[in-house]
Amino acid sequence: MFNSKVFLAEFIGTFALVFIGAGAGIAGAGLLGVALAHGLVVLTFIYTFGYISGTHINPAVTFALTLNNTIKWGQAVYYWIAQFAGAALAGYLLSLFYGDVSNGATIGTLSTSAPILAMIVEVILTFFLVNAILHNAVGGKSGAFAGLAIGLTLVVAILVGGPLTGASLNPARTFGIAIFAEPSFANVYTYVVYLFGPLIGATLALIAYGFFTDVDVEKEPEPIAKTEKPKRTTRKTTKK
Repeated sequence: MFNSKVFLAEFIGTFALVFIGAGAGIAGAGLLGVALAHGLVVLTFIYTFGYISGTHINPAVTFALTLNNTIKWGQAVYYWIAQFAGAALAGYLLSLFYGDVSNGATIGTLSTSAPILAMIVEVILTFFLVNAILHNAVGGKSGAFAGLAIGLTLVVAILVGGPLTGASLNPARTFGIAIFAEPSFANVYTYVVYLFGPLIGATLALIAYGFFTDVDVEKEPEPIAKTEKPKRTTRKTTKK
């Protein structure tokens, strides 16, 4: 069933992620600035909209949580629509304000020279991000610090992967800017790296999460039945 509040929360959250994250790159904030911009947006919106939609703001996260039966496939569809629409609007406004948005694109040294390696980078980094979400938010292992753990995971992922692939970890983040700059929609490797990479990473994170949370309950051995000691029978002797 469609939930307008969830839709709007995901739309606003993804819009903010792209507008501020990509905007930091376009404004020349540098690698650390871009990483902090993305991480702080995620952290902030987890605490702002987490109680409404879970603050996925990432189609790969929604994909993993759907496979986990946290949400239904019917719900996932309007999550994805909201995420891509929010990202596209952010990309449009950034292009309107700045003109050239190429510095906000998720593209790196491996994106065109070695796209398969670029995909592997996206798989690994998305694995880390979704792993943090599953354990800290879904599993509730860190309580009120879940947002901090997830936001910091995104920060360090971008610090490592930014020069290599742009560290998207998020198909909506990539495609919102790709409408107006590279990577090109006409290039098949755009989908290999920035769509399949995050989806594969999210799936692997879910598999690992299932392994870590699968508790084998060992059956306690049944108590051995106590054997009753035979009662002693005393023979009465009658005196003659």
